Amino acid sequence: MTPELFPPSMEKNDTRAKTFIWIVSVVVFAAVAFLAKFKLSVDLGFNLHFFAQLNAIINSAVAILLIAGLVAVKQRNYQLHKKIMLAAIILSVLFLVSYICHHLLAGDTKFGDLNHDGILSEGEKSAAGNLRIFYYIILITHIPLAAIILPFILFTAYRSLIGEYEQHKKLARITWPVWLYVAITGVLVYVMISPYYS
Repeated sequence: MTPELFPPSMEKNDTRAKTFIWIVSVVVFAAVAFLAKFKLSVDLGFNLHFFAQLNAIINSAVAILLIAGLVAVKQRNYQLHKKIMLAAIILSVLFLVSYICHHLLAGDTKFGDLNHDGILSEGEKSAAGNLRIFYYIILITHIPLAAIILPFILFTAYRSLIGEYEQHKKLARITWPVWLYVAITGVLVYVMISPYYS
């Protein structure tokens, strides 16, 4: 059964969709960038780095779902593919909430900051060694791709939901690998930075 045989899930309205997608994307980007400059001192009664751990779990689940979604579409199981990809989008929304909570409540952590004073001494830099360079290379690629992936995800989903499967497929060839890279490197960033959490 080809995807063209499935009726669209929503009515096509490119103007409304573009407006919605760009507003959501800009608001999310602005919120993350703005809130990253602040830290709230709130005692929630548990380690605030729980949110970072939750982020890594969600990113792992998203990566697994993305691979499962690819397998499903390759097997022409389009209904399963749709469910898997919608689940990945929902998890990504939960990730965003958890990410904002972590940065707003726990603040930033510097890689190699063993004494948690927010300042990297020469001794701490030396102790971190070349792993610090590798960490920042991953981070430098992860952050901008994470920042730009949201509109790609939303436009790709929209093309599928209105039944424009060829356009969906073309966009997915860009969106899927970038989204997978962001999910996997998100987990890697957590694994590398978590030993320096206070």
